[in-house]
Amino acid sequence: MSDITRHHTNQRMSQTVIHGDTVYLAGQVAADPSADVAGQTRQILQQIDGLLAEAGSDKTKALMATIWLSDISTFDQMNAEWDAWVPAGHAPARACVESKLAFPQYTVEIRVVAAR
Repeated sequence: MSDITRHHTNQRMSQTVIHGDTVYLAGQVAADPSADVAGQTRQILQQIDGLLAEAGSDKTKALMATIWLSDISTFDQMNAEWDAWVPAGHAPARACVESKLAFPQYTVEIRVVAAR
């Protein structure tokens, strides 16, 4: 069995868990939640880039993404940022749903699973 490595861990969760050649990221939210949906999405995708790089991966190796929007009417705004971020030919399997997020200032949360 492969070792499990955890990064940025506290009592409740780890931001990254690596098991074998698979990288699991926790749901990411914007560092500055005062931004609009597009701005929050850009921030989150930058955070994902950093976490994947730290784990020895990158967005071309993304396997799956789950996206939660606090308001599905912002789907197009989020997708404009997402589409600009995903490299051509490397789109992961993806689900996007409307959901009440943990804190009302957050409008987007994204979780990614990737290969190393």
